Amino acid sequence: MLTHSSTLAGRRILVVEDEMLVAMSIEDTLAAAGGQVVGLAPSVSRALVLIEETSPIDVVVLDMNLQGHSGTPVADACGEKSIPFLVLSGYGASALSGSTHTAPTLGKPFASEALVEAVEALLRHGDL
Repeated sequence: MLTHSSTLAGRRILVVEDEMLVAMSIEDTLAAAGGQVVGLAPSVSRALVLIEETSPIDVVVLDMNLQGHSGTPVADACGEKSIPFLVLSGYGASALSGSTHTAPTLGKPFASEALVEAVEALLRHGDL
């Protein structure tokens, strides 16, 4: 369990992941680092509803393959609302191919510490 001081303290995070055990593990990891997970979305449609109805969202952790569908519409919604996002992918850097967005990518599987470090780095660089 992570117990270090974190820039995630009080940050509102949406987790978009279709594998529920993975989503709950991400939620536990981010909560242990001080983050507040404001929702778990297993599909593109649920993620889009949460992005529209939940405010504020500081960062989105986004799996780009959601039940066989591309997560690109979620990336588009994040771009429209200026919400930074971290891509989780078993497909490497090609996860965002076909998208006009750029985002840091964390390959699956990943260590809990790597997830927290990636989200912290995104928040540090995403704050303008």
